[in-house]
Amino acid sequence: MSNKILVIDDDKDILKVLKANLELHRFDVVTAASWTEGQKALALDKPDLLLLDLMLPDGDGIDICRTLRMQYPTLPIIMLTAKDKISDKVIGIESGADDYVVKPFETLELIARIKACLRRTKPAGEEQITIGGLSINYKRRNVKVRNQEIILTPKEYDLLCLLVANNGAVVGREDIKKYLWKESKIYSWSRVIDVHIQHLRQKIETNPAEPEYIITVSGIGYKFKD
Repeated sequence: MSNKILVIDDDKDILKVLKANLELHRFDVVTAASWTEGQKALALDKPDLLLLDLMLPDGDGIDICRTLRMQYPTLPIIMLTAKDKISDKVIGIESGADDYVVKPFETLELIARIKACLRRTKPAGEEQITIGGLSINYKRRNVKVRNQEIILTPKEYDLLCLLVANNGAVVGREDIKKYLWKESKIYSWSRVIDVHIQHLRQKIETNPAEPEYIITVSGIGYKFKD
């Protein structure tokens, strides 16, 4: 079964080109020219990934992304925008986007980013791991803290799994960036990493100010306490 992608963009030419190119790569594509249409498509079509324009006629992409993160916490979201300032990218990531692609973009690059997002959100194996009061079910992408399920975004889940997989070893910021965002030319981005660490700590730590699990290693990166 092909993955279903919803594209929300008010530029009809972009919608037409994206639909044609994505379908060539065997994706099932649904398009919407406004946030109103997009909301209906989200409910009816249940996409596997969302391409979201930052500037829509009936809604601000940043506010929309924040709303979507509450309603669909595990839905991969790639933001499409003409805004290319670092501050704009940071705000986009902080609002809950999993990736940020600046217009005009190369179709092959966008396809690669879509595939990378989808790979990171697919279930992987039967294994489950428990560390203290934290448990991760890799097949279900399910995380519990003290037997209470918590909701992580795809990026937060991937970051948690990366830290856990390193068995207490320090993971450098550059390694985190490459693992989560791949394209080093676009993300430089200690601030973006710090925001994801902060959000993750708020969800899994009893006291985020004195973390039990995710430990900062000054000047290098982070490690998951054994």
